[in-house]
This record gives sequence, structure tokens and C-alpha cells, in this order.
Amino acid sequence: MALKATIFKADLQVCDLDRGYYASHALTLARHPSETDERMMARLLAFALNAQERLGFGRGLSTEDEPDLWRHDLTGAIEQWIDVGLPDERRLRKASGRSGEVLVYAYGARAVELWWNQNSAALGRLANLRAWSFPPEGMAALTALAARTMRLTCTIQDGQVWVGSDAGEASLEPVLLGGA
Repeated sequence: MALKATIFKADLQVCDLDRGYYASHALTLARHPSETDERMMARLLAFALNAQERLGFGRGLSTEDEPDLWRHDLTGAIEQWIDVGLPDERRLRKASGRSGEVLVYAYGARAVELWWNQNSAALGRLANLRAWSFPPEGMAALTALAARTMRLTCTIQDGQVWVGSDAGEASLEPVLLGGA
């Protein structure tokens, strides 16, 4: 019998001073049985950094032709494709052809450096791709906030991200690895 996803609810308040975006989002995150809390919280952080009305979560790890997050225009065309983790270069090349903008949010300390060193030349040729890295210390603090029901406040200013909840707070600054 297959294991089922664990459902997490997040009430996320986004105050993005860099983009002038202020909104509340009631989110439901399905954590795949093989997904860690760190990856789920990285998806949530990627959502906060790109929050918009039409941004939504993909179907998850088991669906290869969908990103972790994406935004469609009113015609159904993909405007933004967002992957979290260390995606395969072929996957990102394909996404680049299907979407107006491709974003990658990598995490995992040393693994990020190795992944970027192996793929930076090929990914650098994709004009609509930008790759970011989440620092391990900030991700550890963010992961500590994971709970089945979360009330999070996320403030973004000058590239710095602060996330707070009743369980504590986390601060991190995503690092641009490369891209347009």
C-alpha cells in the first residue's frame, strides 16, 4: 500500500518591500512521503519570494512534467516555472522552452556548490533562467518552524528575508548563483 502525503496548512502573510507586494495566502502543502521538512519549507519560501495571485504549487515530486511552483497567464501559458532543490540540467532546459521565466532555489550546503559547478556552463546559456541558493543556517532555522498548522509572517527587504511564527523566527538572504 502506497504511503499518502502529509497535509500542512500555512497562513502566510507576505510583506515584500522590494516588490511592493503585501498579501495573505491560505496555503495547503502536501508533503510527499519522501520529502523532508527542509524541502517543504524551501517550497514555502520560494512561494513567499514570488508570491502573486496566480502562483500555485505543482502536483509534487512524483510529477516530472510540473515544477514545484508555477504561474500561468490568463490563456494558460506558463509565465513562471520555479524548481526547488538541485534539478537536472535537461529538465531546466525543457522548462526554459516552455516558460517565460525559470527560477531555481537550491539548498543543501556543499551539494549546491557541486551542482552549480557541474551545471553552470549549460545553465548560463538559458537566457530566462536565474538560480539562487538558500544558505544552510537560514534553512535550518526555517525548517525548525515547520508544523502541521503554521501562521507565518514573511518580510522581504533589500534581498533579506525574515520569517516569524509563534514557534520562533528565521532570517536568511538568498544568494544569486547566476542567470539573467
